[in-house]
Amino acid sequence: MSTRGIPLTGKSLEDLEEAKRKKKKEKMGLGSLSRVFARGKQRKSLDPGLFDDSDSLSSPTRLSLSDGSEDQLDRLQQVELARTTPMSLWRAGTVQAWLEVVMAMPMYIRTCSENVKSGKVLLGLTDEDLELGLGVSNLMHRRKLRLAIEDYRDVENGRGLSKAADMDHHWVAKAWLSDVGLPQYSQAFHNHLIDGRVLNSLTRRDLERHLNITKKFHQVSLLLGIELLQLLHFDKEALQARRIQCEHHNVDPLVWTMHRVMKWIRDIDLKEFAESLLNSGVHGAVMVLDPTFNTDTMATVLGISSSKHMVRRHLVEEMKTLIGQSSVDAKQEYEHLGLGTPPVLLRQNSLGRPPTSTARHTDEEGSLRRRAVKPPAGFSPKARNGRDLSCHSSYGSLPREVRDHTPPRAEGSPIRGYTSIEVTNV
Repeated sequence: MSTRGIPLTGKSLEDLEEAKRKKKKEKMGLGSLSRVFARGKQRKSLDPGLFDDSDSLSSPTRLSLSDGSEDQLDRLQQVELARTTPMSLWRAGTVQAWLEVVMAMPMYIRTCSENVKSGKVLLGLTDEDLELGLGVSNLMHRRKLRLAIEDYRDVENGRGLSKAADMDHHWVAKAWLSDVGLPQYSQAFHNHLIDGRVLNSLTRRDLERHLNITKKFHQVSLLLGIELLQLLHFDKEALQARRIQCEHHNVDPLVWTMHRVMKWIRDIDLKEFAESLLNSGVHGAVMVLDPTFNTDTMATVLGISSSKHMVRRHLVEEMKTLIGQSSVDAKQEYEHLGLGTPPVLLRQNSLGRPPTSTARHTDEEGSLRRRAVKPPAGFSPKARNGRDLSCHSSYGSLPREVRDHTPPRAEGSPIRGYTSIEVTNV
């Protein structure tokens, strides 16, 4: 029988109202719980460590906060203190924030929090202290810390931080290696935390021994890329400004990236060969500064067969037009800065010690108290104690009068005894 039209009794109305109240109550309960969880999730998204009740000392966030009055400061405030305050005035929390955020070395925060309680202590650390006291076993990591601390020592003496301090290891591993056409080494540079200061200290031996870069042409490419940075005092803005000016004009090839060289190859109607430059290490500084890099070398890199005489002749004429005046301009730029005849391929050991294959790496790296070469504003490779601290060793066909005044090459020089470099399988 249908119930349509039959009036509801009082009891049925009460049952209906009771069911509605229960349903509403359950809905409100679920809503309040969801709001609680939502608020908790929102708080945690701000900084997970600030709401972590764990007592674990391995938590980098907990260790990056200092004791006492500095507990109220978060990491960003501590980093700001590190950037605006001399290192000698740093407290423990600032030291830890600097190590974690600025130096990107959170793996050493625990031992740092246990041993380094102030910036004054940090300034006095030796290479042995870093290795044994802080557990920094990676040689490049120790060098990064030492060069950074040395840079801050100059701040204590009234100088500013070097421009290389603006180049963190992410920029070096991604942007710079891509610019010089060797992004395949990005992971190695990233693992060793190679920043601007460490980049300026690298030798051929470092590239081969620690970064596993064994191809000679790739070593030369990296060293000439570093030399270009030194020529511009490690000023990223100045470098970028020059690159923008020549992006659509075939001028100033000294600062060209590998990608700009590829664009030029396409512009001169050799686009079918342009892709061969990927991962080759050919960039503007190599084309302009390397006296052994000629049209035959470029043709080999591009994969142009020796039987294609007309194509090679075309490449010869185009390179002559592009590189001729640029080499003259580069020479004048070097002379203006007192760097001598390009390329300045004499990079003495940046830590001022004669390399020896039998030395322990702690001695090889030297004490933190030894002066480290870095690229300050107004960089001059002969500015300190009359010693030639320029980038590279003699290389290629330099005039006799230049070779006669070139200091003796050490075994650890980045480029030693290369009269030419055959580019094969780059």
